[in-house]
Amino acid sequence: MEKPILKIDSREITGKKVKTLRVDGFLPAVLYGHNVESKSLTVPLKEFEGLYHEAGGNTIILLRDKDGKETNVLIHDVQLDGVTGRPIHVDFYQVKMTEKITTEIPIHFVGESSAVREMDGSFITNKDKVEVECLPGDLISEIEVDISVLTDFDVVIHVEDLKVPETIKILDDPEEAVAFVEPPRSEEELAELEEPVEEAEIPPAEEGQPEEAATEAEKAEKEIGEEKALEEEKKEE
Repeated sequence: MEKPILKIDSREITGKKVKTLRVDGFLPAVLYGHNVESKSLTVPLKEFEGLYHEAGGNTIILLRDKDGKETNVLIHDVQLDGVTGRPIHVDFYQVKMTEKITTEIPIHFVGESSAVREMDGSFITNKDKVEVECLPGDLISEIEVDISVLTDFDVVIHVEDLKVPETIKILDDPEEAVAFVEPPRSEEELAELEEPVEEAEIPPAEEGQPEEAATEAEKAEKEIGEEKALEEEKKEE
């Protein structure tokens, strides 16, 4: 499979001035890696968005500069605008194809659980990705998990049940739960949830009660009153 290619250019503009790059349709980026000198770059925003949508963060892509030099990288971090949701900055991590890397692969659930369909259970996902170690060229885009094996409430899909190529080592705890089906609540449990919670009444402090026994709220109110009184006295002076 051919690696996706993204054209890049060196970047001199930094700080708040990078806003002008975004206005012109470019995305500020940084390239770094193990024993690699960090570089400031720009990439075409629309091209990056299309590539990121297809490749995601765990696919090797090629960065190609104006001189035709290509660099194998992973999309390591993408910062998104809080309003528009569009990328505003991206970090590329340069990899060596002969050295193993540690990264995460998302889990993709497929199929249908009979425990959900026939027993009114609730499908619960405990993990949506796992940490792995492998050579960059052995990365896969996702781990597919068939939930049709969840036939009752006692069946649990664990990390050790995930199927990946032998070239990929999963680093997560093998016994950690990935997904299961939770039984529906009983009528008694639902009734308890619907019962209103009575708020505990705090009795007022009795006259002559020691100050130590007063509530924290009363103490705070008293202290505030004393501070205001002092302020008024200072003004009068």
